[in-house]
Amino acid sequence: MVGTQAGPDRHAWIEWAEASAGVQSLGPISDPYRLDDDTLVVRAQEGDTAAYGELVVRYQPAMYRLALRLLDDPGEAEDATQESFLSAWRRLRGYRGEAAFSSWMYRIVTNRCLNMVRSRRPATSLDGAAEEVAGPEARGPERGVEANEQLGALRLALARLPPDQRACWLLREGEGLSYSEIAAIVGGSPAAVRGRIHRARRRLAEVMQPWR
Repeated sequence: MVGTQAGPDRHAWIEWAEASAGVQSLGPISDPYRLDDDTLVVRAQEGDTAAYGELVVRYQPAMYRLALRLLDDPGEAEDATQESFLSAWRRLRGYRGEAAFSSWMYRIVTNRCLNMVRSRRPATSLDGAAEEVAGPEARGPERGVEANEQLGALRLALARLPPDQRACWLLREGEGLSYSEIAAIVGGSPAAVRGRIHRARRRLAEVMQPWR
């Protein structure tokens, strides 16, 4: 299968795809990073598992990073990333290129992660998050400790956001996508996305106030 924390493994991907789908690579790609995504997608749609393996290698780190931030669990993030790439492979013939391949993958990963989040028990409301994570004045003076606790406070605050707000905020602040790109991924209009991000920023600012 595709490696995640240790890095993506194109050879493992190719072996899995050939065994499960009954297809074979059309041959090695001498310099895959000189090929654009569209070329790799077309080759993959023709059954070239090596071409799809290069797409996995190219985009797996970003997709795993997003999944980890959405799920806050390395094991679940690895599963979600792997399952998303497998799902994309099965659906690849239906991909028509209306959006960039990366945007298509962001949508698949985001939807899978949001479904996983929604299947969990409801989280405690954000109102109590600031009380659960003490501010820097209650901690030791060490900068390293303070930085770690600030990051922990942010992770807790993100976990308490509604899933749709969390996804929009992460796609904007973590992945640097535009409002239009995010709207295409999560559904809705750019204005609706802007509103979700605004509400997320406001709630995060309230919880992170002790760290300012």
